[in-house]
Amino acid sequence: MMKILNKILFWLNCARVYSLPITVLNWFVIFVYTLKHNSNVILGILALAGISLVHMATNLIDDYFDYKILIKDENFLNSAQNCKCLYLKNKQATVDELKYAIITFLALAGIIGSVLFFLSGYYVAVLALAGLGIAISYQKFSICGIGELAVFLAYGPLLYEGTYYVMTGKFSIYVLILSIACVLVTITVLYVHMLMDYDGDECSHKKTLCRFMKTKEVALNFLLVFYLGGFAGMTFFAVLTKNYFYLLTFLTVPMICELYKTLKNFNEDKTNLPDVKFWHYPLDNWEKIRTSPDAPFYFRFFYSRNILTWFLLLTCLATMCD
Repeated sequence: MMKILNKILFWLNCARVYSLPITVLNWFVIFVYTLKHNSNVILGILALAGISLVHMATNLIDDYFDYKILIKDENFLNSAQNCKCLYLKNKQATVDELKYAIITFLALAGIIGSVLFFLSGYYVAVLALAGLGIAISYQKFSICGIGELAVFLAYGPLLYEGTYYVMTGKFSIYVLILSIACVLVTITVLYVHMLMDYDGDECSHKKTLCRFMKTKEVALNFLLVFYLGGFAGMTFFAVLTKNYFYLLTFLTVPMICELYKTLKNFNEDKTNLPDVKFWHYPLDNWEKIRTSPDAPFYFRFFYSRNILTWFLLLTCLATMCD
């Protein structure tokens, strides 16, 4: 029994379960909003389970294709972040085992999707197939430099409208606008990750939105476009709903400015690790990570995630104050 549990925990870690707060918080935003609209709470929670499984499957699929690229040339492995596909590089798991793990995650998500199909309506099938298509083809989106588009669709309209639909049986233009505002900030976490992996992606000829910017400096500045879009969308939503508590999300601006500065330092020196202050937390497993070569990378990744966390929590708070 313990062996099975350890295996489950191993694959959850490989699937980057630590990134699930991004999914859960986006779901929570629309869940809280939908509670005000005669909704089914149980179906909403089931939707979260299915979404989370697809999210983790997508991470594993990304690893599968990334590893196939990395092993083609030792230079690819050396230029990538040390943590990229680590469990495959150090032989903790084989590629075949990775395939079985991907199938398992998707199969469990499929079971949940089937239940929601019978309980909520046939549009669930359309939404589920769209989500599955993005999960399977995410790597293709990514290597073509439009991975952010896949995230926009998955974490925006699909997640928000999908959750709203299974809980209420209908769609909403208000939900669509809210989803766009939140997903533009959500994309920043992926974008920060790709920005820090710029050199490795350049060496492996992987096309990303960051690399389309030609230089790391221009790519860093483009990060602000997503944040500005998110704030513009949230301002529009506040005016539309006449709930100006949504403007509380602007409290994250000082943190964004600090993140920008730390990323600029990272572009110049990958070993640069800022002094960690209390507002930077939580930093997952930091006592162990801070002495590793990956600490500068993880610090910025976790901090970008924490900024998103505050943005989404403030959005939830605003909804509750309506």
